[in-house]
Amino acid sequence: MIKFLELKKINAQYADEIKQVAAEIIDSGWYLLGDRLRQFEANLAHYIGVNHAIGVANGLDALRMILRAYIELGVMQEGDEVIVPANTYIATILAITDNRLKPVLIEPDINTYNLDISLIESHITDRTRAIMVVHLYGRVCWNEELENIAKKFQLKIIEDNAQAIGAEWKGIKSGALGDVAGFSFYPGKNLGALGDAGAVLTNNTRLAEIIRALGNYGSRQKYVNEFQGLNSRLDEIQAAILDVKLKYLDAENQLRREIAKRYIAEIHNPLITLPQIPGNEKEHVWHLFVIRTAERDRLQQYLLKNNVQTLIHYPIPPHKQKAYKKYNEMSFPLTEKIHEEVLSLPMSAVLEEGEVEFVVKLMNGLRNPET
Repeated sequence: MIKFLELKKINAQYADEIKQVAAEIIDSGWYLLGDRLRQFEANLAHYIGVNHAIGVANGLDALRMILRAYIELGVMQEGDEVIVPANTYIATILAITDNRLKPVLIEPDINTYNLDISLIESHITDRTRAIMVVHLYGRVCWNEELENIAKKFQLKIIEDNAQAIGAEWKGIKSGALGDVAGFSFYPGKNLGALGDAGAVLTNNTRLAEIIRALGNYGSRQKYVNEFQGLNSRLDEIQAAILDVKLKYLDAENQLRREIAKRYIAEIHNPLITLPQIPGNEKEHVWHLFVIRTAERDRLQQYLLKNNVQTLIHYPIPPHKQKAYKKYNEMSFPLTEKIHEEVLSLPMSAVLEEGEVEFVVKLMNGLRNPET
């Protein structure tokens, strides 16, 4: 079986280093808010190219606390609007509604699957306070038009960088493009922990201070609570594991790019729409390799029958989820088309050449049922 993602194999590459740092932390007796976290935060901030990194419990909390911090700063208030792509994972929307803000859903660009920036200005109102861009599947969502819109309307740009760590736009890494960014280190990410983990990165010192306090019960000094915070801290062991793996991230991302190039160059099937390689390959780190086809379910079963595991990211768009039933009648045709047709092929830095070749062969072997 060619698995969609071989997490065990990925982490086995660094097993000795991971076990060593874990043992050191266990022996130290210090498990939260210690030197390992500070070291990882410093290294991550340096890698991305920003002044501040705050380790948090997961990617959803990263986005939740960014918005909460802006509320504490008076930049936003309940009922304000945040522009967001309609085809994102539900966590992006949850972060907005959890803060009693209003998500304004916008269709994606069908060629990139990222937010269609040309549609943003027509959705801006006097309650719009931010644009939350999602670098979906690992491809940077950015251009000069986005920057100009944000400047013109004095909007914050928040990056949901859960899937694109290491990607770049004109030499600047995703996560350093906007005002602030949320990261996820869920085990399956390009930089994955051995459990839940996340981070917020920004150049805004005051924002960073509030976010750090919010994640520690709203406190910067023990037993002194400035805000109604929560418990969302990145522990020492996960921070140390991520610090080990950060050193290898660029090399792993480049291996992903090479696999994507092979898929795109060698899959020739009129039933399948392949993703595009950006003009600058560094704009994409291929967290997911997502194809589209009207024969999605049949293709998935065909691949599984031939021992190739795939996943669907994501089968139901947020506005069609029961959790957001008040949005269920809204219509986003491109978003719905994407969610009905997408299929993610195996993709990781440990995918072997013969496995890629076998997937390509199967993809080219799918035939129209009428022929």
